[in-house]
Amino acid sequence: MDENLNLRNDARAGVPEKPLMRIDILTLFPDSIRTVLSTSILGRAAEKDIIEINCIQIRDFTENKQGQVDDYSYGGGWGCVMMAQPLKSCLDFVLECAGERHTRVIYLSPQGKPFDQAEARRLKSGYDHLVLVCGHYEGVDERFIETCADEEISIGDFVLTGGEIPAMALADSVCRMVPGVLSDEECFTGESHWDGLLEYPQYTRPEQWAGRFVPEILLSGHHANVAKWRRKQSILRTKKRRPDLYAKLVFTEKSDKKLLAEIESEEISARERGLEGQA
Repeated sequence: MDENLNLRNDARAGVPEKPLMRIDILTLFPDSIRTVLSTSILGRAAEKDIIEINCIQIRDFTENKQGQVDDYSYGGGWGCVMMAQPLKSCLDFVLECAGERHTRVIYLSPQGKPFDQAEARRLKSGYDHLVLVCGHYEGVDERFIETCADEEISIGDFVLTGGEIPAMALADSVCRMVPGVLSDEECFTGESHWDGLLEYPQYTRPEQWAGRFVPEILLSGHHANVAKWRRKQSILRTKKRRPDLYAKLVFTEKSDKKLLAEIESEEISARERGLEGQA
């Protein structure tokens, strides 16, 4: 509870320049989240006050001496359900500490809308404060979700033991796009899913490894040709590995249309060679 009191004291003291993005994670396992999100790139960004990520222990807000946060489900069934009161009290505390921000309260749930890069961009551009609620056991009292959650988000069609892993994934995905977290905007705009395509293959030293060579074009120093090769590889990879994504793409640039024509011509030639080999 001491860390929670510090949050409240910091809020009342006021901060001259507040971080560009604040994320508060309501959880029963704050230490496990802190271990991951306080290191590497996000940890350095937090030290520079570019972002702020807080992990709040829900159990500190119970109203009984036992620190109870869950109870049996009405109607029977396996397991217990997280109670509405500790969650609501925890949320009220967080909102008090956050002050005047554009806030979005998100419950991490396998029943929520699928999370993808477009959703990450929406949350980053639309809000400067995200409250992530991590469920556990058999879930959360529906009345808390109906009353307090702005939306539910899922990271995939599978079930985990709690919302901590989805919360970390969402926080990492959003925070890395905050200005100043990465060295340059191209660090994320050129990656998989930013524009609907998968990223091109990457190589590093040595030039030869296990009998395999780095493509010669990457050693040429011709930046325009390298860029063209990478774009083509992104299109090819998406078409082969994620036809579902490829089917949604709309290519409007002349350069892309030229690459598509090249790819189609190469595929036709490959099919013809295959037929000749069977003859």
